[in-house]
Amino acid sequence: MRPDAEEFLCRLAREFRPRVQQAADGLLQVVLRELPALSEHDDLVARALEEGVAHVSTFLDVLERRLDVADVKAPEVALEVGRQLARRGVSVSDSLRAYRLGHLLLMQQLQEEAARLSSDWELINAATTKLVSTAFEYVDRASEHIVAVYQRERDLLLQRRLILANEASKRIGTTLDTVRTAEELAEVGTDGFADVVIVDLLCSVLHEEQSRSGHDAQALRRIVERSALDDLPVSAVGTDEVVTYPTGSEPARALATGQALLHRLPPVPGAPARQESRGPTPVPDAGSVLLLPLRARGTTLGLTQFFRRRPTPPFEEDDLLLAQEIADRAAVSIDNARRYAHERDTALTLQRSLLPQGTVKQSAVEAASRYLPSGMREGVGGDWYDVIPLSGARVALVVGDVVGHGIHAAATMGRLRTAVRAFADIDLMPDELLTHLDDVVIRLGREEERRDGETGATCLYAVYDPVSRLCSVASAGHPLPVVAQPSPTGGDGPASRSADLLDVPVGPPLGLGGFPFETAQFELAEGSLLALYTDGLVAHSGRDVDSSLTMLRDVLGHGSGLPEEVCDRLLATLLPTRPADDVALLVARTRALDHDHVAVLDLPADPAAVSRARRFTSGKLADWGLEELSFPTELVVSELVTNAIRYGKSPIQLRLILQDTLTCEVWDASITAPHMRRARTFDEGGRGLLLVAQFAGRWGARYHREGKVIWAEQTLPSGAR
Repeated sequence: MRPDAEEFLCRLAREFRPRVQQAADGLLQVVLRELPALSEHDDLVARALEEGVAHVSTFLDVLERRLDVADVKAPEVALEVGRQLARRGVSVSDSLRAYRLGHLLLMQQLQEEAARLSSDWELINAATTKLVSTAFEYVDRASEHIVAVYQRERDLLLQRRLILANEASKRIGTTLDTVRTAEELAEVGTDGFADVVIVDLLCSVLHEEQSRSGHDAQALRRIVERSALDDLPVSAVGTDEVVTYPTGSEPARALATGQALLHRLPPVPGAPARQESRGPTPVPDAGSVLLLPLRARGTTLGLTQFFRRRPTPPFEEDDLLLAQEIADRAAVSIDNARRYAHERDTALTLQRSLLPQGTVKQSAVEAASRYLPSGMREGVGGDWYDVIPLSGARVALVVGDVVGHGIHAAATMGRLRTAVRAFADIDLMPDELLTHLDDVVIRLGREEERRDGETGATCLYAVYDPVSRLCSVASAGHPLPVVAQPSPTGGDGPASRSADLLDVPVGPPLGLGGFPFETAQFELAEGSLLALYTDGLVAHSGRDVDSSLTMLRDVLGHGSGLPEEVCDRLLATLLPTRPADDVALLVARTRALDHDHVAVLDLPADPAAVSRARRFTSGKLADWGLEELSFPTELVVSELVTNAIRYGKSPIQLRLILQDTLTCEVWDASITAPHMRRARTFDEGGRGLLLVAQFAGRWGARYHREGKVIWAEQTLPSGAR
């Protein structure tokens, strides 16, 4: 190269410097023509012009100062433009191609200036050769820097997106609550990704009655709207309000097609409106929006909107893919939550319909009960309780727990409760009742052939007799009851009682088969508190069962003895928060029947004893002021005593009990079952139990290991005590 060529390039650079802005404008026009995606970003266009000025100035510095291109770095503004292109998803190859074409235009302008400065074509050719060589070296060098910055930024974006996707997997769907899941989606979305997130769910998905409020099938309820900017007002539509989108709008189209949409140009089309009107764009100065239908298992659940406000870089296609992944994850969680809520509500409704609906009329105990469903994902369990009036003024207290949760557990609970009532109706002993109930559970398991585990349950069955004050209890794998004996002072006010677990042999859970159950009997003082419960009351994480039982005994041992108040105190003490498992609680305060209301007569196995029984009955009814019942009662007693003498075994005993009803009981040592039969016209017998059934409101038999009792109940006349 001619020695004076470098000097000529220095002069060329000095002469061309006043035209830097003009050259940068030309370079920008070439870039915009070759890279139309750049024109969609007004802020980048302005930075690209600054980049052009910086590139031209730097290249002229290289020529004028004879710098080594290897030591020259790309202008900082060029590196920033490279980062912005990476953030907005503009292709680096397209941008480099436009950049090189722009520099070709600069070369042409410099050659024209060289021709103006000299007529020596040999000098011009030598300088041009050097100019082109230096230009290509500079372009390559600057491109390397820009590509490196671009790639680092893309890697950071990918890393941030992976982090966001990972955060979404951890933070969305932590509960089975629809609203909370929507809130988690909004929280993740506004954590460095969007300025505003709005989540709407279809009213139909929330199981709302459309006809009741007049909303159409596409009506949505605003669940959550969250902004990452303190000074950014969100829409005028408040949370929990109903919103609609105009037919043909982009949100309406997204809901109809199920396709995610990206918009970069404000105003956002299809702005939401209140049910009564159509409002403006919900986010002022929104630069871009992602419309993401929430779809799971082929069903559209609602719409999520991600907004970015200017001058925040608008969303790109990669952002749409990421947001769709997050929304899909949230949609599955929301669908799981609504399905769980629906099944839980169904199971809870079923279970509550199967539990006692009111106070059972009986005078043996004063009872109060509570049922609390669990707050866990497993759903409603199979806990139940029952108070069953029995013959002879007695009452059965039942608490049970079916293994598992959900509708199946609730349905099984209903079947077992019905079975217990049926067995109680035939007055089985507690251990015998549990044996029959064990057979029922085994049969249910075989019929259902469950693949997810065996059908099983626990149950505690207690029978209290207010006449003898005896409580007979048997347990099939169930927690032991707690009894609190009253203080000598008695009364309903605050008192101190001695509370402890009943020493009842605990048999195996129901459904195992082949194992015996045992009945234990205890004499309870009048006013004793008996607490029956399921394990959800005493089994807690962070507290052992013994500590819970100590707290339970302490509550029963002190304070008011009214069952309703005792239930409230137990729940407040043992369950300060929502229980992890279902809880069934039954508290009963025992009563004792006054001896004046019970009359007992021992009878020999002699037919002559029948008249004695009639006289005894007539006299006792007169004492009780029930002369009106003398004739039917004497007839019932006569038939029952006659049957006992004729078909039973000695000893024989007659017992009259005056309570809410008048009960006649005849006990004998035989276990022969009585039954009604249709007597023929000329038969001398066979009509006794038929007459008993006609005069008594209820009648039946119960069996003991020493014999049986035939009983009959009559309703008291109005006004009788």
